Amino acid sequence: MRWTLKPTPDTQTVKSFAESLQIPQKIAILLQQRGIDTYEKAKKFFRPSLEDLHDPFLMKDMDRAVDRINLAIAQGENILVYGDYDVDGTTSVALMSSYLRSHYSQVATYIPDRYAEGYGVSYIGIDYAHDNDVSLIIALDCGVKAIEKVDYAKKLGIDFIICDHHRPGAEIPDAVAVLDPKREDCSYPYKELCGCGVGFKLIQAMEQQKGLPVKTLVPYLDLVATAIGADIVPITGENRVLAFYGLDVINTLPRTGIQALVKNVNKDTLTITDVVFIIAPRINAAGRIKHGLHAVELLTEQDDTRAQEMAAGIEAFNAERKDLDKAITEEALLQIVTNKEEDRKTTVVFQENWHKGVIGIVASRLTETYYRPTLVFTKSGEKLAASARSVKGFDVYEALDSCKEHIEQFGGHKYAAGLTLGEHQYHDFKNKFEEVVSSSIDERLLIPEISIDAALDLDEITPKFYRILRQFAPFGPGNMTPVFMTDKLQDTGYGKCVGADDAHLKCAVTQSGNTTTVGAIGFNLGDKCELIQHKKTFKAAYSLDLNEWNGNVSIQLKLRDIQE
Repeated sequence: MRWTLKPTPDTQTVKSFAESLQIPQKIAILLQQRGIDTYEKAKKFFRPSLEDLHDPFLMKDMDRAVDRINLAIAQGENILVYGDYDVDGTTSVALMSSYLRSHYSQVATYIPDRYAEGYGVSYIGIDYAHDNDVSLIIALDCGVKAIEKVDYAKKLGIDFIICDHHRPGAEIPDAVAVLDPKREDCSYPYKELCGCGVGFKLIQAMEQQKGLPVKTLVPYLDLVATAIGADIVPITGENRVLAFYGLDVINTLPRTGIQALVKNVNKDTLTITDVVFIIAPRINAAGRIKHGLHAVELLTEQDDTRAQEMAAGIEAFNAERKDLDKAITEEALLQIVTNKEEDRKTTVVFQENWHKGVIGIVASRLTETYYRPTLVFTKSGEKLAASARSVKGFDVYEALDSCKEHIEQFGGHKYAAGLTLGEHQYHDFKNKFEEVVSSSIDERLLIPEISIDAALDLDEITPKFYRILRQFAPFGPGNMTPVFMTDKLQDTGYGKCVGADDAHLKCAVTQSGNTTTVGAIGFNLGDKCELIQHKKTFKAAYSLDLNEWNGNVSIQLKLRDIQE
C-alpha cells in the first residue's frame, strides 16, 4: 500500500473558514478539499435541497422528449420502456414504466437477454416492439451509440427517445430526442447523472410541464439512489441531492420490492455502502443468472406477498451467483499462475464455459489480487465477450480504444467497460492490450493507494467532530469517506487477531503526547499483528465509525492499513 496525503489548503484560509462556520479546523480542511469554500456551498452540502435540482429543460432535446410522450398518450400509442439488464438499467425501466403507468395504461417493459442479445438496444428488441404495435421506445441507460438500430426502428415506424449517460460517439442517433448530459452540444450544468438519473430528469420535466413541484416525485428516489450507488457515479452536485433523499425513502418508506429485498437485513439505517453491497447485487443477480425482467417486476410490484416471493427467487439467484463467482475466480487465478503471467502489467484471462453473468465480478476480484487493468473473457455465441475493470487513475476505455483494430465492439467508462471480439482476435488483442498498458501506465498506479485527507491526533476525535463528519454522507466517488492518519501510536497491550483464521486485527491505541485511548478494528489486517506487539510504535490510516457492543456505543478507528 502506498499512502498519499492530500494537499492541505492555506492555513489562514482554513482558520477563517472554520471560525465563520464554527467548526473544527480539520473539518474545514475536509470541506475545502471537496471544493466547499464558502458559507453558501457549505449550506448546500450539509442541507441538500430538492430546490437545488436543475431545471430539466436545460438538457438538450428535453422539450422534444416530453412533447413526443404527451403525443403518444394523446393518440393512444403503445409505449415500450427499454433498458439494460444491470442495476442502472433495471431501476431506470422500473422508474419510467411505473411513472407512465400511473397516468396511462399502454406501457410495456423490455430488458434484453444478456446472452441472446447482449448489451444495449438490440434488433430482437426492436422486432418485439414492431410485433406488438409499439410506435415509441424510451431507451434508458443505453442507446447513445445505437445509430443503425435507431435507423432500423425508424424504417419500421418506431420512434426512439434515448436517456443515456455514456459518452456518445462522433455521431448521435437520429432519434426524436437524445437526452445525454455528456453530449458535446448539451449545456446541462451537471454531467455525472447515471442512466436512472437521466430518466428521473425526464419525469421531472413532465411533472414540471403540468405545474407540479419535484417533491411529488420523491417516492421514485429510492430507485435513483440505488442506481447512483450501483453505477459508481460521483456523489456530488445533483447526484448528492438525489442520493440523500433517495436514502431517506429507502430508510422510511421504500417501495414494496426494495422492502422485500432488505427484510432480513439487521440494520436500522441503510447507507449508500449498504445499497452497493446488499441491494444492488441482488437486483443484478436476476440479469446475471436468469433475466433482468425479474428485477423490474420486483421493483414495480405493489403486493407485499408477491414481492416476498419474488425477492426469495432473486435471493436464490444471488446465492448461485456467489458460488459461480467464487469458482471462476479460483480458476482464473490458477490460469494466471499456470501461464506465468504474475508479473505482467495486465490480466487477460479466458475460458469458454465461464458464466457471462459474473465475469465483471470476477474481473473486480482479480484486481484485488493483482492490482492492474483486468479483462475476463468467455464465449458468447460465436464471439468472445469480456468485462474490463481498471485501477484508480488509469482509463481502461482509452486503452481499449488504442486496441480497437482487434475489437469488434466496446463501450463503457474510465474504470469499467465491456467488449466483444472474434475468437481468432483474442491473442492479438491480449498482446496489444499488454503493450498499450505497459507503455502508458504510471508504475505507481499498479500499487494500491490509500488517499489520506488529513493527519489527526487522537484527542481531536470528539463526539462533536464525529457528529459533523457523519453529515458528510452520503459518501461515494467525489465525496469519499474521509481517511485520516495518526502517527506515534501504541497498542494498550490487549491487541489480538480475531475472526476466522485470525484474519482481523482488534486493539485499543494511545498516542504519544496525549491521554486519549481509542478502540480500533482492522478487517483483513491480521497479518500485521506483529507491528503492534511489544509496545512497538506504529502509524495508522483509518476512517471513523461507531462500535456498538453490549449497549455501549463508542467511536472507533476502522483501520485501512498500519505501518511501522
